[in-house]
Amino acid sequence: MSPSLRSFTSADMRARLPELGSLLQDCVHDGASIGFILPFDAAASQAFWTDNVLPAVTRGVRLLLVAEVEGKVAGAVQLDWDTNPNQAHRAEVRKLLVAPAFRRRGIARQLMLALEEQARLLPRSLLTLDTRSSDHAQALYLSLGYVVAGSIPAYALAPAGDRLDATTIMYKQL
Repeated sequence: MSPSLRSFTSADMRARLPELGSLLQDCVHDGASIGFILPFDAAASQAFWTDNVLPAVTRGVRLLLVAEVEGKVAGAVQLDWDTNPNQAHRAEVRKLLVAPAFRRRGIARQLMLALEEQARLLPRSLLTLDTRSSDHAQALYLSLGYVVAGSIPAYALAPAGDRLDATTIMYKQL
């Protein structure tokens, strides 16, 4: 079944907080390098949504785009355009997440294409992101036309806390 994509409002986020928390927690436990290390419990996961994402969505400077399959949260991505005045043409892609049970169905690609369309409407003409170097997400971004600007070695602790991973900085001009 094809996912339905929609922008979550602050009210949607509050109503679906447990599902958003589970999505993030499942991705971290599956090894996704998205800013968190193990152990990572439900309370910490939900706190990310309420303390970080919700205020930005409420202020109208971040889009939370969610993919639902049969009424379940299957994935999400954020577009952050809270930039300085000299960067009003730019936005940042944040936290592309697809629940492990829903991977390999094209959901990440659909989320990214929809996010790019929303960025054009703002209008934003440059998107930036970073991803763990050599991660499967990097191949997705390259296939969508993102360009590697460079990499930084030993950038972030891996989710298991056992090594430092490099990150790749990427961009796309819309």
